[in-house]
Order: sequence, then structure tokens, then C-alpha cells
Amino acid sequence: MILREKPGPAELLFALRGSVLPHIAPQLALVGVLAVAALAWDRLVAPLPHLSATPFAVFGVALSLFLGFRNNAAYDRWWEARKLWGGLLADSRSLAREADLFLDDAGTRLTLLRSMRDFLHLHRRALRGLPLAAGEGPDATLDAMNSLLAEARRNGRLDGFGARALSARLSGIALAQAGCERIRATPLPYVYSLLVFRTSWIYCLLLPLTLIEPAGWLTPVFALIVAYTFFGLAEVTEELAHPFGNTANALPLDAICRLAEIGLAPHLGETAPPPLQPVNFRLD
Repeated sequence: MILREKPGPAELLFALRGSVLPHIAPQLALVGVLAVAALAWDRLVAPLPHLSATPFAVFGVALSLFLGFRNNAAYDRWWEARKLWGGLLADSRSLAREADLFLDDAGTRLTLLRSMRDFLHLHRRALRGLPLAAGEGPDATLDAMNSLLAEARRNGRLDGFGARALSARLSGIALAQAGCERIRATPLPYVYSLLVFRTSWIYCLLLPLTLIEPAGWLTPVFALIVAYTFFGLAEVTEELAHPFGNTANALPLDAICRLAEIGLAPHLGETAPPPLQPVNFRLD
């Protein structure tokens, strides 16, 4: 995630960190080259068809609306993922307080909270597709936490009310985990990406034929501006649609896990680690 103070006009104009420009540079280069070639052919070799701008205006409005719809759908996924991880952070803190309240046995309490810390990191790694050891995973960790509470209940170290409260907390954690897995396993429909890709290219490749007459030698400039808008918005949508990835605009799962560690540290009798700070304005 990119974290910056309010940038000035120059920073907004030339900033590359967190920008989609490096990702869409090949597309822009191709559009620019083709626009220059079309203009040169029309002026120096033989006139090309000069198309009316009216159908392109209608086409452009329709494409913009579709891109906006797709962007809203992607942002909803990103924001839901952030709320789910915010809930996991709150659950980890509440679990620590409830463990202090209901679990008198220090060993059981410490094991439970360490397992919660492990679960968050394993869940983060699973969502990012990072390798996990055999038999290791967030599900196994939650099962171990539940077994720990069941054993404490059987041995009289946890009363019925405490067992119910802690069990409900684990259920909430499992629900948030399932929500994150649903987002990761259910991408935006492929037909959206296919339609945006095709229509954006068709529009940008034919656009110079409508600009040659009114824009003249500025045709490549205007073609690049339009291409930057359409391809850039499509790339932003692609990043937001995958909130657990490693892109600059993905969720800072490492930083969220560190906040959980800070919240759990006093209950574990440990020194809280410092919060993670952005590196070159990026917080992972």
C-alpha cells in the first residue's frame, strides 16, 4: 500500500512509485508508435480515412462507464478484504483480553495467544500464495486452538461461560478467514477483463483516424492521453481486484500482522516490536 503525505503538483505529475505507468508503458509505446505512423502516412504517403468523432464519442462514453463499473466492483473487493483483516486485528486483541479473563492457567493462555499470532501469519502467507510446511496452515492452527480450549474445559481450567465466549471468538476468526479465502478464490469474471482489453485496444488503435484532421501533428499526444486513461484505469482495477497480492496497491498484510503482534505482546510478557514503516512510501 502506498502511504504518502499530501503531494504537491510536481509530485503528482512525476511520481512513479505506486503509479501504474510502468505497467502500461508497453501499451502506451505501441499506441504512440502507431499514432505517429498513421499521421506520417496520412501526411507524407497517402491520405487515410478521416473518421467522424461522433461514434467514437459514444463508444468512449460506453467504455468509460464499463471501466467505472469494473473499478467499483474491484474496489468493493479491496475494501471488504481490508474490513475483514481489520476484524481479525480486533479479534486478536479481544482474544487476548478474554484469555486473561477466563484462562487462569498461564501455560494454556500463552499457548493460545502464540497460536493466534501464528494463525495470522499463516493466513497471510496462504492468501499470498507463499509456501507452507507440510501439515502447516491456518486451518490446522485454528483446530489446535479449539482443541486447546476443549482440553482446558474438560480439565476444569475453563468454565462454561468462558468456553462459550472464547469459542464464539474463534468462530468469528474463522468467518473472517473464510471471507478472505472467498475473495482470493473468486476473481472478477474473466469476461470483464476480456471485454475491457479488446474494446480499449480497438478504441485506442482507431482513435488516431478521428484526430488527424482536427488535431494534426498533436494526434499522437492526444492518443497517448486517452490510452493512458483507459489502460491505466484497467490496470488499477486489476490491482484492486487482487487485494492480497504483492502489488504496490495491495493490502499491507505484513504491517497488519505486526500490529497484532504489538497488541499481543503485553499479554505474552514480551516486548512489543516496533510497527512497520513504509519504505519508499510503500507499506507491505
